[in-house]
Amino acid sequence: MLHLIASLRIKPGTGADVVAAATPCILATRKEEGCLRYEMFIDPMDETNVVFVEEWESRELLGRHIATPHVAAWHQAGKPFIVSEKVEVIYPERTEIL
Repeated sequence: MLHLIASLRIKPGTGADVVAAATPCILATRKEEGCLRYEMFIDPMDETNVVFVEEWESRELLGRHIATPHVAAWHQAGKPFIVSEKVEVIYPERTEIL
């Protein structure tokens, strides 16, 4: 099992737009094989801080997820709102920065 933490910095005032852009991807991802958890959080103290928390059965299944059309659609739809992004894959023995 592994975790993925994606930390996004978004433009001020675009939280609702980001939620709308991400929702189709979130719904589709939660149905994917190997997805144990897929959640999005907006920091209530800093609306420009968005975090995705994911839990996957394996790196292979996470890789399949990354290659899906709904992830590509989310990346395209979210692009106008995202200022920066940091993605970490956390294994029991190490952390991988994407």
